[in-house]
Amino acid sequence: MPLRQALAPALDLLTTLYQRPDSIAMDPLSVPLSYSEPWDRELAAWVAAHLAYGRVAPMLKAIRSALAPMGSHPSFWLRSQSQAQARKVLEASLKGWVWRFHTANDLVEWILAWKRLDEASAFQGVESHLLPRLGTSPDECLSRLVQSLRLELPPSRGTRFSLPDPLEGAACKRWRMFLRWMVREGWPDLGQWKHYPKVALMIPLDTHVSRISRMIGLTTRSTPDARMVEEITTALRLLDPVDPIRFDFALSHLGILGDCPGLRSLPRCAPCPLVEICGAGVTKRKTP
Repeated sequence: MPLRQALAPALDLLTTLYQRPDSIAMDPLSVPLSYSEPWDRELAAWVAAHLAYGRVAPMLKAIRSALAPMGSHPSFWLRSQSQAQARKVLEASLKGWVWRFHTANDLVEWILAWKRLDEASAFQGVESHLLPRLGTSPDECLSRLVQSLRLELPPSRGTRFSLPDPLEGAACKRWRMFLRWMVREGWPDLGQWKHYPKVALMIPLDTHVSRISRMIGLTTRSTPDARMVEEITTALRLLDPVDPIRFDFALSHLGILGDCPGLRSLPRCAPCPLVEICGAGVTKRKTP
């Protein structure tokens, strides 16, 4: 059956199934969504997206504690401080904070980077720094910002982890997730950026999305890199040319929430909308 006919209705149903509170509660996007003001949401998304790796529960705790020193309106607080004042308060408040590869110093530098980008855009956030320009691809714009931040930020394992370059073959999962959050207006995303083209978004590639995409024929590649991102995104554009990344949340949470066992096995997999197109193999149910 052609890709569009087989996958589109199955992915539509899967997407609907994951539009529920418990799904978003176990997602880093829940932190930006907890703020009501747009600039607070953007700053929270800037922090949350780039700390979004590892086990979900401690990761969410790390994100919330990273934002806590800036109060209930973090963007207002950060904009009201000088660079030196903000650095002094954040360094004192976040002393001892750590999340896997990231240290408190990495986090402070990342927050202050948002402040500088925001000020450079006349307090219009980060969108203009990532916005594709005439004759320049979205990945070229992302690469330019990444390379600029590499020069600007102190070198460390944490900052380097936050600054993969798509033109160097990196999948750039956290950057692409940040872009999805900020650009898409459909559930569950923030949809605050009105100039970045939704059609230019690329799939945020984590282990769950790469594994499930192979199982249902969205990619033939085994390495989760920039080429796999391109292959999956191209396949999804056949299903929805306007909003190809709307399937990302469901695909990732099918794995994050443990609903996909990784091997097509009946009867466990029977309720999954993707069961008829899953190519992960079949195991027979053991006879009691």
